[in-house]
Amino acid sequence: MKNIQAQNNVLELIGNTPLIKLNTITAKMAGNFYAKVEAFNPGHSAKDRIALYIIDQAEQKGILKPGDTIIETTSGNTGFSIAMVSILKGYNCILAVSSKSSPDKIDMLKTMGAQVYVCPAHVAADDPRSYYEVAKRIHEETPGSVYINQYFNELNMDAHYHSTGPEIWNQTNGHITHLVACSGTGGTISGTARFLKEKNPTVKILGIDAYGSVIQKYHETRELDKDEIYPYRIEGLGKNLIPAATDFDAIDSFTKVTDEESAHTARDLAKTEGLFVGYTSGAAMQGIKQLSEEGVFDKDSVVVVIFPDHGSRYMSKVYNDEWMKQQGFMDEEMEAAQSIEYVK
Repeated sequence: MKNIQAQNNVLELIGNTPLIKLNTITAKMAGNFYAKVEAFNPGHSAKDRIALYIIDQAEQKGILKPGDTIIETTSGNTGFSIAMVSILKGYNCILAVSSKSSPDKIDMLKTMGAQVYVCPAHVAADDPRSYYEVAKRIHEETPGSVYINQYFNELNMDAHYHSTGPEIWNQTNGHITHLVACSGTGGTISGTARFLKEKNPTVKILGIDAYGSVIQKYHETRELDKDEIYPYRIEGLGKNLIPAATDFDAIDSFTKVTDEESAHTARDLAKTEGLFVGYTSGAAMQGIKQLSEEGVFDKDSVVVVIFPDHGSRYMSKVYNDEWMKQQGFMDEEMEAAQSIEYVK
């Protein structure tokens, strides 16, 4: 029919996410701060970009054929995006998921038709029970399967080099001075950094890491220090291995944030900016707070922070008072300040 303005499917909505000025939460900081809000992707996360890009590339190279099975290791967001793309392109989807992933994420993966294997989070990367090894085993046992392997796939970076980087450059009219982004697989920060550095080598790329992760120490020493590894709660941030999808040379420095402060900062973003974003977004914003206190930014700084996903995926975690209390992140005074009153 003529003159109907519609997308052919949700995949056409991937990318071109908005840049939103941060006002209240940054009021006492020097600089100008903007959030690249990836929750506006149809799958509500930045991982939509890599899922579509990597699968498109595999199709163009003849690696993926109709009816094949896509297998991936995921903390939840990549899995959702791959499941979404698989539905529309006619592929089966099997996902190995960390037990650290929120129940909300796991339920969403099942809803999207994926076959899900939940693997223990706090085991070594080479443990046969780890989600890395489980995904590899399933791939070997499944004929006609393709293992995306986002942690060691150069296309992870390429997806952001060709989309996120140019978008941020154009949205800031080339005035960006600092990029702040969390690093998990490293694809988002590395691909975006490569593009921005090509445009302006003076742009500072500031990575956010978690306590319990090896990423910052490796960036500084190029050595994997297993003594750095211990359990932490933030999903999609940090690693207990060194992902090949991270270009450490494109990143200027890393800052570590705690589970507790990141959780409260995620909540603060909702209360101050009206942005209902995920746990990792809270970590990225917490990193900005710490960097600001260190005097990294000045009044002329144009800082872009990537908020990777939507808060709805953390309703059983950082947005759940009971979970916050169980982690020791909330005391009675904090709970009372935001209690719900029931009218009888």
